[in-house]
Amino acid sequence: MAAKRIHQPREDAEFDFILRMSGVPVLAYFTGTWPKAIEPCRAMDLVVGSVADEFTGRLTVVRTDITRCPAATTRYGIAGAPSYVLLKDGEAVADGTGLMTIAEVRTLLDGHL
Repeated sequence: MAAKRIHQPREDAEFDFILRMSGVPVLAYFTGTWPKAIEPCRAMDLVVGSVADEFTGRLTVVRTDITRCPAATTRYGIAGAPSYVLLKDGEAVADGTGLMTIAEVRTLLDGHL
């Protein structure tokens, strides 16, 4: 994933800063580094990257490592990876979990951009 189109915060404060500064809805894509999460998250990197490209300027995408951003993970009720939360003005308006197709991610975004 290209760093310029997908933000990757190193800590909760950076995650919160990105939310405040975005100016557009944010797709927070929560990932994990434990063995059962690695492959599904890698597979979703391509899908989320395609969505980031498609909605450039209308959506900010934040790839969030659950272990690096525990407060954000708790705040949005994330229980596993990969998980997704669409945020408008910091409030969750849609969410999803597990492997998703590009069409399913678009459906998650539908009506919010």
